[in-house]
Amino acid sequence: MPQAQVETDRAEELQETERLAELESYGILDTPPDARFDAITRLAAEYCGGDTALLSFADKTRVWTKSHWGSRLRELPRENSIFDMVLAAGRTLTIPDVRLCEGFSERKPHFRQRGARAVVASPVRSAAGRIVGMLSVSFHAPNPEITPEKTAMLESLAEMVTSLLELGKLRRMTVHPAVGCAGAEETADENWPTRGDLQQAVDNGELVLHFQPEVDLMSRRIVGVEALLRWQHPERGLIYPKDFIDRAEETGVILPIGDWVMAEACRQIRQWNLDDARNNSLRVFVNLSARQFLREGLADHVESLLLQSGAPSYQLGLEVTESSLMTNMSAARAVLADLRELGVSLLMDDFGTGYSSLNYLHSFPFDVLKIDRSFVGRMTEGEQPLQIVRTIIELARVLNMGVVAEGIETVEQYRLLRQMGCRYGQGYLFGKPMTAEALTELLKLPGRILPEREGMPSLSVLRTA
Repeated sequence: MPQAQVETDRAEELQETERLAELESYGILDTPPDARFDAITRLAAEYCGGDTALLSFADKTRVWTKSHWGSRLRELPRENSIFDMVLAAGRTLTIPDVRLCEGFSERKPHFRQRGARAVVASPVRSAAGRIVGMLSVSFHAPNPEITPEKTAMLESLAEMVTSLLELGKLRRMTVHPAVGCAGAEETADENWPTRGDLQQAVDNGELVLHFQPEVDLMSRRIVGVEALLRWQHPERGLIYPKDFIDRAEETGVILPIGDWVMAEACRQIRQWNLDDARNNSLRVFVNLSARQFLREGLADHVESLLLQSGAPSYQLGLEVTESSLMTNMSAARAVLADLRELGVSLLMDDFGTGYSSLNYLHSFPFDVLKIDRSFVGRMTEGEQPLQIVRTIIELARVLNMGVVAEGIETVEQYRLLRQMGCRYGQGYLFGKPMTAEALTELLKLPGRILPEREGMPSLSVLRTA
C-alpha cells in the first residue's frame, strides 16, 4: 500500500476515534428517545414539507434515532447509510432519488423508510466541530422542492441540537457530577470490577465467547449452541460472568457488553455458515439481561446486527429469564412480539424457578422452554422432582413448544429425559463450554453427531430403551 494511503488511513482512524469520544461525552449512547428534541424534528419536517424527520446519531457500527416525527423508531447498520455519506461529505446533502444515488450504485443502501425516495440531511456537530449525528428529512415523492432557504433552516435546527447537547453535558458536569462519570464512581466504590474496568474490557477486546453444544437427545446430533460470555483479563486470567455481570448491570456497562455479545454471536453464525453450508440449520442462543431486554428499540437493534453480519434471523435464539418479564409485563409483551416478527427464536430460560411462570406461557410468544438445571440435577433423588420435570415436558408438548433440559451431567439423567419425551438437552455430559475454534471442530464430525463418551450408552441402546 502506498505511503500516502497509509497516512490517509491513519488520519481517518484518528478522526473517528476523536468523533466517538465526543459522542460518548454527551452521554446519549444507549438511552431512550429524548423529548427535548421533538420540537426540532417536527419543525424540520413541517418546514421542508417532508414525510419524516429524524434526529440520528452514529457510533462505530450503527445509526440510531433519538427523536422522530412521522415514522417509528428504527436502528440501522452504519455501513452504507446516509450518515456515512454525510460524514464523508462534511456538509448538508440533498439526494433527489435514493435509488439513483451514486454513493449507493454498487450496494443496497441501509435506509429507514421503506418507499422513501428522497432525503435531505444536515450534520449535527459537536462543540469541537466533529460530526456526531444528523438531522434528516425524507420524502416519498421524488425531486422535492428543497430551496436554499429550507436547507439553511435545516442547518440552523441542527445547530440547535448541538446547543441542547452541550447544555445537557454541562448540567451533568455541574449538577450531577457522579452521573456518567467513571472517575467519580471508581473513587467512591473500591469494589472490583469498577465501571472503568468493565468498559476497558469492552474497548480492549478482552471479552470472549465460549459455546456449549445443545444436542438432539435421540441422535446426539448438535442442533444448536449457547453463547456464554467470558472475560479474558490480562492479569487475572479467565473470569466467569458470576464475578462481573452484576456489576455490569449496576453500572450500565451491561448494554455495550450485551451489544458485543450479540454482534459476536451473529458474526460467528455467519462464519460457521461460510465454513459449511450444512451449518445453516444450527441455532446460536444468546442470553438477554433484564436491562437489555427493556432497552428502547431492542428489535431494531437485533435486526441491525443481523444485517451487519449477514446472519439469518432464524439461526439466532434469544433467552429471556422470568425476572426480565416481571418488571413491566405490557412492555415485555410488545418487545417479544417485535422480536418474533424478525424471525428469531424466543426461549424462556430457567423455566420453573419463578412463582408465576405458568401465567406467562399463554401471554408471551415463547418458542422454547428451558428446564432449569436445578430440576434436572435432582431428578434421580425421588419421585417429586422427577414429576416436576415430567410436568414441564408435558406442558410444552400441549402448548406446541420446544423444550430443552440444561445441566445434564449423568447418563441416568440422559436416559430419564429421553424416556419422558424431552427432545433436546445440553450439559457437561455432551460438552463443556468451549472456544469457537473447539466447537468448529465438533461441527466437522459426520452428521454433527457427538461420539460416545465413557459410560454413555450407544445410540442403538438408546433407541430401544
